[in-house]
Amino acid sequence: MYLVCLIQIASSPWVQISAVKRKEVYMRQVKTNRKEVKTMIEVARVYKVEKDENALKAFVDIKVADAVLIKGVRVMAKKDGGLFAAMPSQLAADGKYYDTVKFLTPEAKNELQEVVLAAYEA
Repeated sequence: MYLVCLIQIASSPWVQISAVKRKEVYMRQVKTNRKEVKTMIEVARVYKVEKDENALKAFVDIKVADAVLIKGVRVMAKKDGGLFAAMPSQLAADGKYYDTVKFLTPEAKNELQEVVLAAYEA
């Protein structure tokens, strides 16, 4: 992933500093070859919760592309007995919980679900 740094200089407009060309090429590849672009997801840690009556089964930390660590992914049990991975969330002022990690593609979400559940079941 390519990040673009923005710096504001006194009264001048925003000046863009970084590899803009590389970002445009990467974004173009993602849009045209979506199925060929794979994320690199690796499980860093699995902490299983030992209470049977609890819907929470484990906490999982994952690394994405050896560049980002996402802590606190939860493995949860569904009422029908299946499992799913829930992203870390935060309590907002309105009393609702909102995910702090959002997926841009359904393929990335499915891949993360598969990797996390495989690590939990191993």
